Amino acid sequence: MKRSKFTESQIINILKEFELGKSAKDICRENGIALPTFYSWKRKYSGMDAQQLKELKALKEENARLKRMYADLSLDHRILKDIIEKKL
Repeated sequence: MKRSKFTESQIINILKEFELGKSAKDICRENGIALPTFYSWKRKYSGMDAQQLKELKALKEENARLKRMYADLSLDHRILKDIIEKKL
């Protein structure tokens, strides 16, 4: 997946300009982004401030870590279950 050249804090600042009354076309022209990109950012980050964005990022990282832990434990459980079944 292609990485954006904008950080999330920059995206939030761009969206704040829109909330202050600047037109979407002008914002896109100034920042060199496409209109559909702007509206997808708006859908994803609308109404967030920097603190909420940090919390969201932390939650996503924790969720990914927990999913990996679950996958590892599930694999260990399956291996142990197979070993016990072979012994019986």
